[in-house]
Amino acid sequence: MARSFDDLVAEAGSVSVSGWDFSWLEGRATEQRPPWGYQRLLGERLARVESAVDIQTGGGEVLAGVPVLPPRTVATESWPPNLAKAAALLEPRGATVVADSDEPPLPFQDNVFDLVSSRHPVTVWWDEIARVLRPDGSYLSQQVGPASVFELVEYFLGPQPPRARRRRHPDEARKGAERAGLEVTDLRFAELRTEFFDVGAVIYFLRKVIWMVPGFTVQAYLPRLAELHEQLRDGPFVATTTRYLIEARKPRG
Repeated sequence: MARSFDDLVAEAGSVSVSGWDFSWLEGRATEQRPPWGYQRLLGERLARVESAVDIQTGGGEVLAGVPVLPPRTVATESWPPNLAKAAALLEPRGATVVADSDEPPLPFQDNVFDLVSSRHPVTVWWDEIARVLRPDGSYLSQQVGPASVFELVEYFLGPQPPRARRRRHPDEARKGAERAGLEVTDLRFAELRTEFFDVGAVIYFLRKVIWMVPGFTVQAYLPRLAELHEQLRDGPFVATTTRYLIEARKPRG
C-alpha cells in the first residue's frame, strides 16, 4: 500500500542527516555514479604517499573506505556532528581529525603534504591547497558540477539565472588551480541520472545537502511538496547530477 504524504513527511523530517552517508535513500532514490571511481583513485594515491590531508571530510566515510592510509593522515571538518563521526571512523586507523572553519588559512604549515584530497567540497581555497602541498605533491578532488540536480532546485525555487547555472564549472576550477600555481593533470566531467521515488527522499536530500535549496524546511515548502507527492504517483522525479574530477600537481622549485 502506498504510504501517505503525512507519514513520508514525518519520517523524512525527523531522521538524522549527520555525516555524509546516503544509505537511508536505498530503495527511495538512485544516483548514477561517475565512471572514474573516485574512492578507488583516492586509495591508489594514498598508498603511494607518506602524508595526506582530506579537506571537508564530512563524516570521514570516503577516507575510511580506502584500504591503506599514509603514516601521516589528517582530515578536516567544520560541522560538529560530522567531526564526531569522522573521529570515530578515522582515529582508530591512526588518522588525526582536525576541526576547521572551512575558511582560509588551513591550520597547517607550508609544504607539509604529499596529497591533498577533497570529495564534494563546498568551497575550494586554491592558494591554501597550493601552500600546504609539498613540491611535486598533488591535489585530487571529485566535485559537484554546474547546475547539478537543478531540475529539483528549480521545482522549488523557479528558473535560475545563467550565472547560477554556470557556478562550479570545471573550466573555472582549472583557472583557479592554475592561478594558484598548480598544473592540472586530469580534468573529467560527467552528467549522471538521478531519480527520486517518494517525497520523503526529496525531503531527506534537501535537509542533508543544504545548499541546494537554501533555508529549506518542510513547512516553508509544504504545498509544493504535496504537489510533488501527487506527481510521484506517476513515476520518479528525474534530475541530472553533474560531477567532475580534477587532479593537479604542485611543480618542483
